[in-house]
Amino acid sequence: MIHDFNYVRATTVKEALEFLDEYRDDYKIICGGQSLLILMRQGLIAPGHLIDIKRVEELNYITFDAQTGLRIGATTTHRSIEFSPVIEKHYPVLVDMEKNLASRQTRNWGTIGGNLAHGEPAGDPAPVLISLDATITCANKERRRTWPVEEFSVDYFETQLEEGEMIVEVQVPVMPLKTAAAYEKFNIIKNDQGVVSVAARITLEDDGATCKEARVALGGSASTPLRVKVAEPMLVGARLDDKLLDQVAKKVSESVEPVSDIQGTEAYRRQLIVALTARNLKRAWEQASQA
Repeated sequence: MIHDFNYVRATTVKEALEFLDEYRDDYKIICGGQSLLILMRQGLIAPGHLIDIKRVEELNYITFDAQTGLRIGATTTHRSIEFSPVIEKHYPVLVDMEKNLASRQTRNWGTIGGNLAHGEPAGDPAPVLISLDATITCANKERRRTWPVEEFSVDYFETQLEEGEMIVEVQVPVMPLKTAAAYEKFNIIKNDQGVVSVAARITLEDDGATCKEARVALGGSASTPLRVKVAEPMLVGARLDDKLLDQVAKKVSESVEPVSDIQGTEAYRRQLIVALTARNLKRAWEQASQA
């Protein structure tokens, strides 16, 4: 049952931030609402004020600059990202991720800002954005703050957002030369939430074979999406080798503490992490060698 609340609709960033400041002690922001409304129906949250930013067109954009990279406004829908020609050209892993994010109906209405603000540990965008070294910019009436995506989530459904603050933009830097990223999630039902997900990015030296830099990020494996830095140095200076990838994947699995739940045991998740890590590192490596 959804409890009574006061509904207000913002049409500009300035208006939204004023509402956030006015109702800072008892509010929730709604933009897509796919996750928020479920929590409200279940009685898990009962905000006194609902601030709708869906029609804030200032935050609905996708732009790319060859020097500074990609900028995505917070109210941009998943569907817009999925079908963006500029993202398909420069960051195809984001398109691959969006194609398997929830249902088509959800992608039509849900937004990138809402997804990240929700703080779901098994959400799709965060691991990919971590692998791409992306940042998130938040704002309130007085200031703006920017966080690396890998530091934005702090616990289950908890983020760096403070009262009176909202996400306004996601920034993704230009991909280095000889770089590629791959993402995959394992889910029991297609387009459902992933049991475990892995994003991997490889940058190669000029020879197109030797690893210069590597990133591995996981979803559904801890209380937050996370980057597994401890395993990445194992790849630097190496050439593609299945045995090495298996060793790295095992190290990744041993470095996290997945929980057991209705979708799978801890041991099951560890096996998934091993398989998905090795597979996506190899995919990213092979794509980087052809870049």
